[in-house]
Amino acid sequence: MGLQYVGLDQISGPLVVLDDVSDVGFEEVVTITLSDGTIRNGRVIEVQGKKAIIQVFEGTSGLSKGNTRTKLLGHPMEISLSKEILGRVFSGSGKPIDGLGNVYAEVKVDINGSALNPVCRQYPRNYINTGISSIDGLNTLIRGQKLPIFTGSGLPHNQLAVQIVKQANIAAEEGQPFGIVFAAMGVKNDVADYFRRSFEESGVMENVVMFLNLSNDPIIERILTPRCALSAAEYLAYTAGMHILVIMTDMTSYCEALREFSSSKGEIPGRKGYPGYLYSDLASLYERAGLVEGVTGSVTQIPILSMPNDDITHPIPDLTGYITEGQIVLDRTLFQKGINPPIGILPSLSRLMKDGIGEGYTRADHSSLSTQLFASYAKVQEARALASVIGEDELSSTDKVYMEYGRVFEEVYIGQGFDENRSIITTLSLGWHCLSLLAKSELDRISDDLITEYYNQPAALAYFSTKLNDRFNRSLFEG
Repeated sequence: MGLQYVGLDQISGPLVVLDDVSDVGFEEVVTITLSDGTIRNGRVIEVQGKKAIIQVFEGTSGLSKGNTRTKLLGHPMEISLSKEILGRVFSGSGKPIDGLGNVYAEVKVDINGSALNPVCRQYPRNYINTGISSIDGLNTLIRGQKLPIFTGSGLPHNQLAVQIVKQANIAAEEGQPFGIVFAAMGVKNDVADYFRRSFEESGVMENVVMFLNLSNDPIIERILTPRCALSAAEYLAYTAGMHILVIMTDMTSYCEALREFSSSKGEIPGRKGYPGYLYSDLASLYERAGLVEGVTGSVTQIPILSMPNDDITHPIPDLTGYITEGQIVLDRTLFQKGINPPIGILPSLSRLMKDGIGEGYTRADHSSLSTQLFASYAKVQEARALASVIGEDELSSTDKVYMEYGRVFEEVYIGQGFDENRSIITTLSLGWHCLSLLAKSELDRISDDLITEYYNQPAALAYFSTKLNDRFNRSLFEG
């Protein structure tokens, strides 16, 4: 039966305090049995002498100081794992919720994970093809990278997440298993149904592991969700030898749960009320991505987080940017123009892109092409700023070309819709079509050899004439 402690010393929010406890460990799991036989679960989050502060996952409603029996289980919270988890749906705390029964466990692991030895880390190489031109071509996702998506209220980040799950695949070695671990935190029922239905209808569900924490679930479970998901990803990658892409949405819900939990503990708040340890807590999640020497599999992360009021300096995106290797930023202006996915090119960045593209990975011209596309689009913004002052009719002929180039680039290159899956060759070819709208003299980031090989203005004009219903004036681009 084991030793049980009768009664509680204190109840505060989702926390209870157990007094006169011996041999208790930090993160140890406990069960709390009520007088009616109901069992609730919790974990020890703080030890003060002989007092243990316990976080109750299901909340403390209905508890009193005298109607409980608490049992310490002697181990941290664990999740049961095997390759059978592929195609399954779990709650935020790792319990099956798809009606298919429990998972036959090959191993049980601590959800907090173990820190990877930096010496054993392998530098990320090669890329993951998402089928999205603005990511694959300009902000390439490298296998083993942490590349967050910064979004805002009302922007279509859920659709983008589904598109990545449906289309993503490893790009180089054939025959290597690829899977996706998807964790949703604080989502509504209709959003959770949308994710699940989309994966099933597209036929990718058998390669996906889902962890769903709904908005009406306890906030404590929200804190466990990414840890359960990452534990599953690590098992599939480092034990089963798979390449795993982890998508976590929305990290802002996780951070708000952490803030509420910190407040209930009476901790001194930091910026905007978030706990002072928010940076280290996020790092403990994000740093669980990477490649390990001598191990076939890999873990790549795409955390999605909402920026309150579209403020990129908010503590959550700000701290995330310090930890991760770049960011994909969704642009509200592009979204209002009807361009999907509305990925803002200039504020987005993939710091590891240079090491996973080019000859042997994508194509030899990829690096120069992406640099030129960035530079040309930056000139578009300058031309638009000037046009807002003096009017578009007063612009020089070169600036007018850039204005038209910007419209085409946004509508055709960035805007591909949520159902179009582009290969990397299609993405690169489309980039050259865009650049071919400009005069050769404007392509100052590309070598003459590449211009000779890929630049084709007549073909670009014909392509976009068909694509955009002959919307441009050809005379702008002659010569």
